[in-house]
Amino acid sequence: MLHEMLTPLELFNALRHQKIKWAGNRKLKIYGTLHCKSGKRMKKSTRVFFSSENEALKEGYRPCGHCMRKAYQDWKTENLES
Repeated sequence: MLHEMLTPLELFNALRHQKIKWAGNRKLKIYGTLHCKSGKRMKKSTRVFFSSENEALKEGYRPCGHCMRKAYQDWKTENLES
């Protein structure tokens, strides 16, 4: 779900009802927590939201190296072996 396509009220309600739990950068294909400092600097035009980590992974996004260090290291190791 693109950030640009949501009104502020829709975004607030989705966050409040925990329909959005992860955010990602559409151009870089990276996802992370909603509290990540790197993620907060993203432009609205490149920000996407996910309801689950599996959704982000299915769409080809990788974990953020800042807010998800363990998941990122696991992803990196897994992809170097391939």
